[in-house]
Amino acid sequence: MQTRFIKILFPLFCVVSCANHQPAGDTTNDSANNISSSATVFTRHTFEAGKVIPTVVCKTDASQSYALYIPSSNNDHPLPVIYFFDPHADGALPLKKYKMLADKYGFILIGSNNSKNGNDFSTAENIWNNMSADAEKRIYIDSSRIYICGFSGGAKVAGYIALNHSEVKGVIANSAALPDGTPAANFNFTFTGIAGDGDMNMTDVVAFTNELDNTKTFHRMIMFTGKHEWAPETTMDIAFEGLVFDAMRSKQIALNNDRIKKYIGETEKNINEYVAANNFIKADETCKLAVNMLDGLTDEVNSFKQKERSFSSNPFYLKQQKQRQYLFAKEESMKAVYQQQFQNGDINYWTKTIQDLDKKAIPKTDEGAMYNRLLAYLSLAFYSISNQLINGNQNDQAKYFVELYKMADPTNSEAYYFSAILDARNNDSKAAQNDLLKAADNGFNDKERMLQQPDFQSLSTPIDFSAIESKMKIE
Repeated sequence: MQTRFIKILFPLFCVVSCANHQPAGDTTNDSANNISSSATVFTRHTFEAGKVIPTVVCKTDASQSYALYIPSSNNDHPLPVIYFFDPHADGALPLKKYKMLADKYGFILIGSNNSKNGNDFSTAENIWNNMSADAEKRIYIDSSRIYICGFSGGAKVAGYIALNHSEVKGVIANSAALPDGTPAANFNFTFTGIAGDGDMNMTDVVAFTNELDNTKTFHRMIMFTGKHEWAPETTMDIAFEGLVFDAMRSKQIALNNDRIKKYIGETEKNINEYVAANNFIKADETCKLAVNMLDGLTDEVNSFKQKERSFSSNPFYLKQQKQRQYLFAKEESMKAVYQQQFQNGDINYWTKTIQDLDKKAIPKTDEGAMYNRLLAYLSLAFYSISNQLINGNQNDQAKYFVELYKMADPTNSEAYYFSAILDARNNDSKAAQNDLLKAADNGFNDKERMLQQPDFQSLSTPIDFSAIESKMKIE
């Protein structure tokens, strides 16, 4: 089948993250019913520490809210804060994932419940202004240590906020770099790039972080074994510690020599293990990370600089680096081919291509990771095209790409949700319900979105929503 459709918008992975959306869930006793719209002076609230509060409603705009976590100890004085932007407006998700790190390092964590993929930066600005103003009036925040962290489209939002608000001292960009077209420069904030080796955005994050080598911006790149996802706790632990080291370097907090020595010891151990395993790429990356973490804090950084220089002339490292550059170039070349095939390829081409990628992505090698990134690239491409066609009511063409979406990413709930929409537009209630059940089996849990979907409300035979809700995994 050959398909022609409306022009695809590229790049695919630079979606802005924000929207006005009031999530379902328990609220604190600062509910909308108790809010005066004319209030301009707030009383500082004592929120419960050591517990993720999923919804704190903004006092000046009841349509906006955020999730909150205050460390279980040291709650009697102002603490540094990290604001989180999740691409699906799930403010509590990263807080639940990283609350142990908040306790370890003494960070307040705040996650926007309004920020989500699809809206422009002016919406992001509005969300930031409301959330940050509300939080700083009601929580004991150290205003000299404000940081932002985002995942995927949320990382773009985090970067945008940092670029436009000088109070932000550091950005953790998980699975994306700064907003498109932002050149590497001497920023007023530190930059931490994070990506999984199977993340389709990994090469972009690495490239931007490398560009910062030519600037005075303190920056670091942290890799983990995984795909396009919020980083594991062990990876984010390094990023949080980096913010602490940044604060030491800028003399915002006292130098902690014990913490520095502990980091040095663990890093040297990791480097030695990588060298013993003949993985000079990882050894070099770990050296670079140590230099960026420790520069300006201790003279022992020089030993890591020396190790890094020695790797640059090591024949094993040079061979591995050449192979890596070859794979990066091959990856970009294959993406270019796929972009052509989005308009010209047929089902046979995509079936063979996806089956080939699935097979080649299995080995736990650098090449296997590249094929995982390409599968993730196709997944997001098919999502973007399907969404565009569904919104344009081009249902026949959308069905074709939704089927490709399910083929490339068979455990992605959104693919089955899209399929259910198309079933409903074909007035097939049974098929729509079955696809919604599959979506729930694969993690779909947005009850509000499902119940408000117009296509599901107009069916001649109603969908049994209770059966789908019973399968949803809602924490």
